[in-house]
Amino acid sequence: MSLDLSAIPITDHHAHSLLRQPPATPHDWLRFFTESGEPALISNHVPNTLFFRYAVKALAGLLGCAPTPEAVLAERDRMGQRAWIEQMIRDANIAIMLMDYGFRGEESYDHAELKELLPCRIEPILRLEALAQELIVKHDTFDQALDAFVAQVKGARAAGYVALKSIIAYRTGLAIQEWARDEAKAAFQPVKEQARREGRVRLATAPINDTLILQALDIAERQHMPFQFHTGYGDSDVDLRLANPLHLRPLLQSGKYSNVPWVILHMGYPYVREAGYLASIYANVNVDLSLAIPFAVSEASLLLTQLFGLAPTSKLLYASDGFSVPELFWLGAKVGRAGLARVLDQQVTDGVLTPAEAHTAAEQMLFRNAQEIYGLQ
Repeated sequence: MSLDLSAIPITDHHAHSLLRQPPATPHDWLRFFTESGEPALISNHVPNTLFFRYAVKALAGLLGCAPTPEAVLAERDRMGQRAWIEQMIRDANIAIMLMDYGFRGEESYDHAELKELLPCRIEPILRLEALAQELIVKHDTFDQALDAFVAQVKGARAAGYVALKSIIAYRTGLAIQEWARDEAKAAFQPVKEQARREGRVRLATAPINDTLILQALDIAERQHMPFQFHTGYGDSDVDLRLANPLHLRPLLQSGKYSNVPWVILHMGYPYVREAGYLASIYANVNVDLSLAIPFAVSEASLLLTQLFGLAPTSKLLYASDGFSVPELFWLGAKVGRAGLARVLDQQVTDGVLTPAEAHTAAEQMLFRNAQEIYGLQ
């Protein structure tokens, strides 16, 4: 027996917008297959990753061209950007995408443009640190910036956002704590001075970051709004030691945020078992399957098996974390479906699941869980 999951539509609950200008050359294309920003690594080593080698062959197979980056990009250019994007989405059978526009915002399509471009439903997610950075540039005092932040987060659902999202793991870490108001105000001054000098700021100051996230969690608790937390592997500036999802345990254990649907992004990779453990203990904790799938392509089945050890299938959500180029949306779906099929097949062989139960579990992870958590109709 081999499960065929291709007919199950996907809700990609964690993705980013596409670049208005796609990469022109194979060399430019390489940087989208790694989280590293080092030019030498991108040029010399990304071509030797299993993910890149797999991606070239898989895309070539779809397009019917030679399995080389040059041939794939030539076929992309022949089709044109719109047709290329549509083929990626339709072939992947992606029905709904939830988009975080806070990554490479100026270079990428905005929500209205992307809705017109993609052949699927799209809903926005509010990236909290990006919002805070904009408000710090605009406001002179911590109190003004905080009040503006709270007002916008309170109004997020009414403005059409389906979830809140934090990248605090990549800035000051997940060991979030309460700070005295005076400490946050004092920390605000050098940040504001940087904003005045440079016209922008990258917010990575613990008293401010923690204070803002706790304010947002309070609002999410009152509104029962989903809250995504980046954890584990991701941007090159992350200190993985501080991105272990177990750092969230004091907040979860406090009971203050039991009405918040928590979504632990990136499986917490490499803390995959830790993420699965949290999902097995706390009723409102869910785990996202993205980034390691598809980037760690050879580990897909292993990672899913580790999650299945403790986490209920009703708490696991497929996503691509695709960004900038539509190939990542398609590759995520391809690797994700294949990995799920292999692991679920094994569970059927081992007598853990019936074929019908395995298919239901796949539906849960590919779209049903996300539709329930984010209230998608």
